[in-house]
Amino acid sequence: MNEFVSSILNLSGAHEEWPPISRWAVGTWLAFYSVFLVYAFRMHGGYLFIDSANLVVHEGGHLLFGWFGSTLGLWGGTILQWMVPLMLVAYFFHQRQPASFAFCAFFFFENWLYTATYMADARAMILPLVTTGDPEFARHDWSAIFSSLGLLEYDTTIAAIVRTVGWCGMLACLGWLATRGMRVTHEKGVSSQ
Repeated sequence: MNEFVSSILNLSGAHEEWPPISRWAVGTWLAFYSVFLVYAFRMHGGYLFIDSANLVVHEGGHLLFGWFGSTLGLWGGTILQWMVPLMLVAYFFHQRQPASFAFCAFFFFENWLYTATYMADARAMILPLVTTGDPEFARHDWSAIFSSLGLLEYDTTIAAIVRTVGWCGMLACLGWLATRGMRVTHEKGVSSQ
């Protein structure tokens, strides 16, 4: 079993060192993410500009996973919406590209905010629905999902948990990126001594 885990880690590139990022680049990225977080916070769960891209991927997920049945087609929007940035996270992790890894991880977790807003609307159903098919047959994904699971009355509670995970994940990405800048500073200090 140890050999299997070791071979997986070797394939993933997990044993390789991350290349350094300049303090200037880290500072610029941290400023960008901080401004985005303030913007997202001030929107109070509203539609963010990045959510237009999330929406396109979400709707594509319904079409893609719809080939595997109506249940997977219903869940497919959120599955693909989370899967695309997560696959990019895995790719940039393997390639050891820290800025790209942090960017994709940050927006993976931003997707959780978007999903939480949709979840919280499951009972109220006041959000406008977008569909790739006939608008007459549009369904509210999370109303249908929570209803089928017997969880509809917990829509806002589940949404709050998902939103919290999204915020914590985005903040963790900032923390991870900040350590990249500290590492460069520490390595320069050690090498100059």
